[in-house]
Amino acid sequence: MFVKRITISFLSMLMIVFAVCGQQPMTEEQIIKLAKDIHERAITLDTHVDIAGSQYATEELDPGIDNPRLKCDLVKMEKGGMDGVFLAVYVGQGKRDDEGYNRAYEASMVKFEAIQRLTENMYSERCELATTPDDVVSITKTGKRAIMVGIENGYPIGTDLSNIEKFYNLGARYITLTHNGHNQICDSCNPRSNLGDEKAEHNGLSEFGKKVVAEMNRLGIICDVSHISVESFWDLIEVSKAPIIASHSGCRALNDNSRNLDDDQLRALSKNGGVIQVVALGSFLKPETPEHRKAMADLREELNIPDRREMFRMSQEEREALKPKLEEFEKRRTEIEKTIPPTNIKDYIDHIDHAVDVAGIDYVGIGTDFDGGGGIPGFNNHAEALNVTIELVRRGYSEEDIIKIWGGNLLRVWRETENIATELQKMN
Repeated sequence: MFVKRITISFLSMLMIVFAVCGQQPMTEEQIIKLAKDIHERAITLDTHVDIAGSQYATEELDPGIDNPRLKCDLVKMEKGGMDGVFLAVYVGQGKRDDEGYNRAYEASMVKFEAIQRLTENMYSERCELATTPDDVVSITKTGKRAIMVGIENGYPIGTDLSNIEKFYNLGARYITLTHNGHNQICDSCNPRSNLGDEKAEHNGLSEFGKKVVAEMNRLGIICDVSHISVESFWDLIEVSKAPIIASHSGCRALNDNSRNLDDDQLRALSKNGGVIQVVALGSFLKPETPEHRKAMADLREELNIPDRREMFRMSQEEREALKPKLEEFEKRRTEIEKTIPPTNIKDYIDHIDHAVDVAGIDYVGIGTDFDGGGGIPGFNNHAEALNVTIELVRRGYSEEDIIKIWGGNLLRVWRETENIATELQKMN
């Protein structure tokens, strides 16, 4: 168990004793007080936050202010008691040829450079790059925010395994094997029609994909299953020597979305020693109501926003040109959802409850997908992170449980991945 502080107030101890013994129910004031105490002691980590490319960590898109365009920035993290985030080096799926791979690699470098600007140039006094679990713990103790790197989509690896070590040396500590569309590594749970991959291509991991996983295991990079197909998941469970994660997924039993994990997958993840980081994206948490669907459709029509299938067909340049409209859409969507909420924080905790019930308390964490679509009423940005802890306390989770969910479980997986990498390197 990793904690920032080992002291505990006498009032908090009494509330825990009363809750366990059932002598009296806690008042709302006591719940909030206990939640604040636990939240301060926990190392609070989020495994998935999206960032823009060349704009990010510049005056144009400054993550050091309370930025209305961002759900994750340093101010919101500080307000919400968030200790660390994995920023996603996301690259959309494209054609699998030399030109496509080169463009993807260059696009990934732009985001690595943006993260470097944030941690080394703009706000080195407020945040720091963490490349090990020990880094996370030590950075947290200084009061800085720990910034970590995950790659969303293994597509930029191309066909050159040496790129994986290049990404590792730049700080990448997990790779989501694919995204929307099959790639050279494995099949996606969301095929893209414009790439001609409506049907399974590899029926799981490709032969090259198995080599990618072996190299990730050797280096100490965590394999991430969010976005990959069910067949790819089962191949990865068989092939990986290290625990795996779902960096931003929900539970399929509660919402039958292809991005979510079913109960068999949750049980396998538990047996593997991995962790599901529950996503805070409404469409993955709960089926959309007719009222909300109509309001969103009307807004899309007004702003001339293409649907997801059309967006999948768009080039990277076309998506960039669409960003101003998407930002306006997000702003207006937030206003609509104040009166027609599609989901709320209770729905979010329902997914945590289910994952805990099926996989176990040691195999569940938090990965919001903020600034990539994530955000729900009650947990719409990192300034509201305490609300998650309050709801967990309200539902009877212990301090030890909450510390595991907020970051302890993820740090355990990371340490185990490091240890396995050390052993594999000794064997070679």
